[in-house]
Amino acid sequence: MREKISAVIILIVFALFVIYQVLIGQKPTVIKVITPTLIQIDTNGNNVVDKNETFCIPDITTFTSDTTKNSENATKENGLTYGQSLAIGYLADEYAHKLLDYKTVKIKPTGEKTPECEYANIYLDDINYSQSLKESGFALKLSDFSVINKEKFNEIKKHAENLKLVILNHHSGKYHTLDCKYGHVAHDAIILPARDIPKDAKPCQFCHVNQHLNINNKQHNKFTDLNSDIPDITPPPGKMTHENITLIITDFTRILKPDKTCNHAVCKEFVNSINNAKRSIDVAAYGWAEIPAVVKAFELAQKRGVEIRMVYDTNSKNGNYYSETQSFLAKFQNKHSDEITKNPKLTNMLMHNKFAIFDEQKVYTGSMNFSATGLSGFNQNSILIINSKAVADIYEIEFNQMYSGKFHTQKTASKNNTNIVSGSSIISVYFSPQDKGLTEGVVPIIRRSKKYVYVPTFLISHDGIKKELINAYNRGVDVKIIVDANNTRTKAFKELRAANIPIKVENYAGKMHSKSLLADDEYIVVGSENFSYSGENKNDENLVIIKNSKLAILYRDFFNYLWARIPDKYLKKTIRPESTDSIGSCYDGIDNNFDGRIDNSDAGCKKNINKRRK
Repeated sequence: MREKISAVIILIVFALFVIYQVLIGQKPTVIKVITPTLIQIDTNGNNVVDKNETFCIPDITTFTSDTTKNSENATKENGLTYGQSLAIGYLADEYAHKLLDYKTVKIKPTGEKTPECEYANIYLDDINYSQSLKESGFALKLSDFSVINKEKFNEIKKHAENLKLVILNHHSGKYHTLDCKYGHVAHDAIILPARDIPKDAKPCQFCHVNQHLNINNKQHNKFTDLNSDIPDITPPPGKMTHENITLIITDFTRILKPDKTCNHAVCKEFVNSINNAKRSIDVAAYGWAEIPAVVKAFELAQKRGVEIRMVYDTNSKNGNYYSETQSFLAKFQNKHSDEITKNPKLTNMLMHNKFAIFDEQKVYTGSMNFSATGLSGFNQNSILIINSKAVADIYEIEFNQMYSGKFHTQKTASKNNTNIVSGSSIISVYFSPQDKGLTEGVVPIIRRSKKYVYVPTFLISHDGIKKELINAYNRGVDVKIIVDANNTRTKAFKELRAANIPIKVENYAGKMHSKSLLADDEYIVVGSENFSYSGENKNDENLVIIKNSKLAILYRDFFNYLWARIPDKYLKKTIRPESTDSIGSCYDGIDNNFDGRIDNSDAGCKKNINKRRK
């Protein structure tokens, strides 16, 4: 009898222990901010919103830019026009998104429920979110809609008026004032600053007089001049599958804000590859963001028995470039950083790869980081998906070197990695720093070029590439280059411009993050490797050269499209990456120039910047 009782007790203790482990493993994470006081939180850790996972903040409300939820009663009680309340709501939404998006929180329910939500106080690191809304000036009393912090609210009101917001209806292609009844009809309407109105958008005849915003012509031109010399061109296909190779090129001229929805093809293809893996997934990643769909796909892969291994970059001083890397990696056991014990010099070289190998058969690689700015299409990237056992084997050898602890200059050179025949394509794969892909692979392509060499790239500082581009231009080859706005101070950039080579500086919020080159309707170069000394001689990188005319022509057409979407004035001018000249950069929530300041806190986004330039 005693033995049975002991067995029951042991089972109960074990069950309680399991329950406890499950509970402590669950970290409630904000999945979606519907309005600043209506929030969906993943409480059970399955990365989707289930029933009873929508929460309301008790006792307060705010304005919101969601026209279906913005309160007309609150608008009237505060003596505002509906447009004013939407503009204040736009700022309130931005505040809530920056504070809550995909953050781990604590939830303290009040016990009150409605069919729409459960009321609860939300805490971020023991800070009461409700109190933050009150102190910021956005909160209104739920009982009578009165403003809680009037001084802050008046500052917000003034700021909102200066934004000059409009409603853009994607379906009709028209933009409206915030008070326009026609602006609220479409389900896909968005609110945005007037400076970001697409050139091809037309003013609503009902709410605009003489086809300008009802501010005045001078003010309207101030905001729309940025887009006036950007042609409205239908983008060419940014994706093609030819035989066993898929090429995807993202378009940063159309996506002005990153997100974590996984709606872009680059994210969908990555998730599909994870979902279809049967045996193994090996990933080398510079860093990670916790994209819910990606997290869920990896977790499901683990549950069905897929072996997942990861290598990633770390830094002896600051850890990881992407802040969410460690929380993402905590979900996996088989992982290895590029930290070299007692060797900070080697550790601080970058493990800059962004590739994944599925079932030792398919490789997903390119310039795209597995981040919100990458997987949303916000940054300009080029991605290859190669279904080839021969190519996958080469990547596996490289991955296994790193997974065993050999990084950077500790690795051995690749073998049989060039001129791999795959269907009608010829593929060569190079890994840095051992294979010297820029010198051995890219420079000869430029040297042999006859018609054109187009280079969409984050930067150029590699001496050999610079010299061969100048030589090609001087012998009559059509050379064109697009570089990121952050990289206009290199010696190579100045020398290329001095040689009269057409080189445009991009003027969009996202980065020109591709590390690509295309030539003569024959070759494309895609990879993680920047065209720099460090890219070739220090960092762990991968670079792929493919001889395939169909893919080359696709990329050529897309390059010409991007070239046309960047004004010709940036053939001579440079640009601040975060400024009123860089479209969308003052409203994207990103530190575009790495100076620690974001959007309106950055000097380039302040109103007097244009005056200073004059």
